[in-house]
Amino acid sequence: MTDRSESDRLQKENWFQRTVRRPEIGAFIVMMIIIVALAMASGGKAFNALGLKNNIAIIAQLGIIATGAALLMIAGEFDLSIGPMIAFAGMSIAIMLKWGLPFGLGEATPFLAFLITLIMTLAFGWLIGTIVVRSGLSSFIVTLAFWFFLRGLTEVCFRLINQNTNVSGLPDFKKESWFAEQMGGEVFGWFFDAWYWIGTKVSAGLEFTGDMTKSEKLDLINYLSFLNINRKMEQWVTGFDARLLWFIIIAGAAWYVLARTQLGSWIYATGDNKESARANGVPVNRVKVGLFMFSAFCATIFATCQVFDTNSSDAAKGMFKELEAIAIAVVGGILMTGGFGTIVGVVFGAITFGLVANAVFFIPWIDGAWFRVFVGTVLLAAVFANERIRKRITGGI
Repeated sequence: MTDRSESDRLQKENWFQRTVRRPEIGAFIVMMIIIVALAMASGGKAFNALGLKNNIAIIAQLGIIATGAALLMIAGEFDLSIGPMIAFAGMSIAIMLKWGLPFGLGEATPFLAFLITLIMTLAFGWLIGTIVVRSGLSSFIVTLAFWFFLRGLTEVCFRLINQNTNVSGLPDFKKESWFAEQMGGEVFGWFFDAWYWIGTKVSAGLEFTGDMTKSEKLDLINYLSFLNINRKMEQWVTGFDARLLWFIIIAGAAWYVLARTQLGSWIYATGDNKESARANGVPVNRVKVGLFMFSAFCATIFATCQVFDTNSSDAAKGMFKELEAIAIAVVGGILMTGGFGTIVGVVFGAITFGLVANAVFFIPWIDGAWFRVFVGTVLLAAVFANERIRKRITGGI
């Protein structure tokens, strides 16, 4: 009896065997554990209407930059300039909105400020990528250098133009600009409208009365929060943070590129073995430069949403976000050595990190410092787990 070929064996695997061989399975398990633990520890408050909105906002903003970092890591490179790029982009947009266009060209609109900023950040991304591929230097060293350069440049520009390291009190451009509304406003309002409508049907007849004790009132308020109803019996939450829309767009596009296009095959080939990829006609240098530019684009979207949400910017924005983005990618199943991982895993990683980062708001007895302990522990475990999963999938190669 002859041995079955590897392809025959894979074809005869059941759905469970195929599932456990997926690169993102570890991230999915960790995510589910965190969801259940947070729901139990917070008494469900982490997933009432407001809790869900706040959690999704954190998840989306981390997911945006983690997607850019993940594609670079699959291609075998790192980007430590993500955080300073966020600060630089936020500074650029805020200063133009406050002081006008460069060279006295007039008042800046939200979209024009974004467009000019995007051109500059893409240029920085191109420069970083070009230095990496032309010099042969480690992307870790090159992007570390740009970490200091962009941090310093952001603070210098703030001090020279604004006489301060922050811009605050900007007008709420969301009221007059469609673009600002799409970046810093609310989206998918229909979801919370439907939630509220169902809540009104479920809570029909309930009301606050004068003879209720304080404990009874608090219990009713807590119950209504799960029906998207506030203490005035009105709709509580009206929409998700706009970052969710951009996370869906960016992660969806990245997933499609990796899973359905030749460019995705080039990215995997570049990270797996760049010399072999180059010998097979893959434009390795162009792929890497393009991915550094994509990472800069993700950082710019992050910063733009932040500026139009808070109507402010600060030189310290984006601090340590590059480390969080890389950590999310690793927890999501991306190998540090490149050539392996999926965007689905990155989404799971972003959900995990977002929930844990926000847990301190729902569980008062948790010290915020435990978030860093969690990150370090899970990151180390993920590195070992990812390598074991890779060997199981590739047959130990």
